Parts: sequence; structure tokens; C-alpha cells
Amino acid sequence: MSANYSVEADPPHSVIRITMSGFFTLADIAGFVEARRIAHARLTCGPNQHATLNDLREMKIQAQDIVTVFHAMLADPAFRSRRLAFVVGPTLARTQLMRALDNREARCFGDQVIAEAWLTSENRAAAA
Repeated sequence: MSANYSVEADPPHSVIRITMSGFFTLADIAGFVEARRIAHARLTCGPNQHATLNDLREMKIQAQDIVTVFHAMLADPAFRSRRLAFVVGPTLARTQLMRALDNREARCFGDQVIAEAWLTSENRAAAA
């Protein structure tokens, strides 16, 4: 299964919504990074003040070199999210993801609604 992804900005809520599936190549990652750059440019919040919701339920186990590239991509300070929520299935992809995150403010969920509620709960508390 080849890679598929979508990256959408939700400027009113300061959220980036990502869906990723399949097996990624270096070319796929380059395309994803460009799509992410375009989506981030649409945000109206300050740098690194957005949250990111990433649906990885259809993501396949990746080759180690691809995991290393994803790790570097997640560490890029220009796109760092204040909070990350991942929707994942019960596979080894979850283990690969947690290693790549390096203890950031991130959590994994099995349900997208719960993930989004956690992701935005900090915003609601700050607005109160």
C-alpha cells in the first residue's frame, strides 16, 4: 500500500489535522513536508501555538530509515505543536510513534473524538 496523506489547517481553532496511511518513501515524506508547510502558513496563531491531530490508524509499520526521517521531522522547531494527539490502531506503529516523539506533550488515542477533545481541552481551560 503506497503512502497517502492529507494536511488541513483549521485557523479558527489553531489546529492542524493530518491523516497518514500506507508505507512512506523519502519522496512521500518530502511531499508531506511541503503539504505541512502550506497548511501551517494558513494558521493565524503565533508560532508553535497550534495543536495537531494526526490520524495514523491506516499507517503501516515503516522501515527504520523512514522512522528516523519522521523523528527528525517531528523535532523540527519551526512546526512544533504545543500539543499533539495521535489516533492509532493497536499495532507496532504505535510503538514506533512513541519512540519518535521523545516524551513530547503528546498522547495516543484509539478514538478520534476523544483525541480531539483532549487536544482542545487546554484551549478551553485557558479561555475560561
